[in-house]
Amino acid sequence: MEKAAGKTRAVRLAPSEVQVERRPGGIVHLRSPRALPAYPRKMTERLDHWAERAPQRVFLAERGADGAWLQVTYAQARSRARRVAAALLERRLSAERPLAVLSGNDIQHALLELAAMYAGVPYAPVSPAYSLVSSDFAQLRRVMELITPGLVFASQKNQYQRAIDAVCRGIEVIDTLPERDAEAEVDAAHARVGPDTIAKFLFTSGSTGAPKAVINTQRMWCANQVMVEQTLSWVQDEPPVMVDWAPWHHTAGGNKDFGMVLYNGGTMYLDEGKPLPGAIEATVRNLREIAPNWYFTVPKGYEMLLPYLKSDAALRENFFSRLKALWFAGAGVSQHVFEEYKRLAYETCGEEILFLTGLGSTETAPYAMSRTWDTDDATNMGVPPPGVEIKLVPLEGRYEARLKGPSITPGYWRQAELTRQAFDEDGYYRLGDAFVFADESNPAAGLLFRGRISEDFKLATGTWVHVGPLRTKFIAHFAPFVRDVVIAGEGRAELAALVFPAMPFPPGKFEALLKTLDSTGSSNRIARAVVLEEPPSLDAGEMTDKGSINQKAVLRRRAALVEELYAERPSARVMLAANLTK
Repeated sequence: MEKAAGKTRAVRLAPSEVQVERRPGGIVHLRSPRALPAYPRKMTERLDHWAERAPQRVFLAERGADGAWLQVTYAQARSRARRVAAALLERRLSAERPLAVLSGNDIQHALLELAAMYAGVPYAPVSPAYSLVSSDFAQLRRVMELITPGLVFASQKNQYQRAIDAVCRGIEVIDTLPERDAEAEVDAAHARVGPDTIAKFLFTSGSTGAPKAVINTQRMWCANQVMVEQTLSWVQDEPPVMVDWAPWHHTAGGNKDFGMVLYNGGTMYLDEGKPLPGAIEATVRNLREIAPNWYFTVPKGYEMLLPYLKSDAALRENFFSRLKALWFAGAGVSQHVFEEYKRLAYETCGEEILFLTGLGSTETAPYAMSRTWDTDDATNMGVPPPGVEIKLVPLEGRYEARLKGPSITPGYWRQAELTRQAFDEDGYYRLGDAFVFADESNPAAGLLFRGRISEDFKLATGTWVHVGPLRTKFIAHFAPFVRDVVIAGEGRAELAALVFPAMPFPPGKFEALLKTLDSTGSSNRIARAVVLEEPPSLDAGEMTDKGSINQKAVLRRRAALVEELYAERPSARVMLAANLTK
């Protein structure tokens, strides 16, 4: 495709700049040369601000039963949230007895969250999958035992009844918003809310697959949103308009996206679609009607949306018409998808649209670094924003990233030992991810993501295996047949792969692809593999609610299968690369 040089849609973004400090032992510190400006004491100050400055502007919109958009303005959201806050105050909720929400994104959920912040009550959004997909409610039970909620909300309560009966005995459960008038009480409670007040508990899981309640304070969320405002500078000129499905029990949807709209006086259209067969069509319908100026989804979402954009000119023209940039996170987007969106944007509107990304975690609120420039490498995660300092510690030819700043969590609720382990001796949060410089001589060129450190291991020879890049290469080579892959081989002579298929392999296809898998050296060569029949288990912690695979949990639960892979005389379902000729 021929294109005019430099024809990229104009969007105001912070420049790529970073201060570098090199210390003994090869440790490198990165920080922005710009100071972080002052930030609010609490996020509800921004709702108060916009309710006064733009009272009739639409804050939230969702589809009603008739398919029309139901809208809530900033003034309406503030008034209603304060009435709900008054009702919450009656229930004597606290950090020891917080509010838990079992259901997904909707306007009632949003108003309840805002009400909890006015009342100074921590709110804990819980993955709906723990109630609707789980067979034994084990993860939901762990969550409830950890936070001991005093009130539970579930929209469309009948869908959650089995989970409620199993796990919520003795706890008040509601499915409509309680309200009362008590302006003075709400004012007094709101005045007590400060930067260190817990805004929410967000759940994440480590190598064990057991949920951890990450404390998210008002300081974390407010500071993080100012970091976003300083980096994505265009939001200072034009309120963001989003069509967004990202679940609020995840930090990307609940903190980054919802917070970005609230902080900057934007509008969020709640997308009932998802990047799944049978659900992506709702997203397509919404994007035909609403033209966002900022679009976020996970890589799978971009993959599933792509064929609709390619085949539907009207959808394409509406989608790209106001768009400042595309943003992905949560996993690496495949290079061909990355390039195809750039091509489609240029063919549709005569301009390239930047495809940007960043990286962070639930513990970082989540924004901790971002790439605000064009690149040919989708693994480039950029540089830290004002307020975040990155400490890079040398590790087997890469760097382990550790973080410090006002947007970092103080720890995990009621899990003191896990909190201690999460920070190093200097108080930096251990992110758990590995990076290399895109250009050692120019740190401002960004950091390249090189996988999760906890997944890496050594072969019997002492050679390190970096699972993240190897897994990415395997999935790309076997696309579209492989959903995910788990790499085994710790303490053994060679690597093996446990493959979760996305669809059935045609006869001979798996063998043909394995035979042509490009690999050099024992740390990259898959010597044996098996295609799994049983999908990953949510209840056993093999899979998170967002579909990510917990490598260690799979290997632990399927230890017998790993032994079968490495047997001297493996079963017929084990494929040996040595038996295939290229």
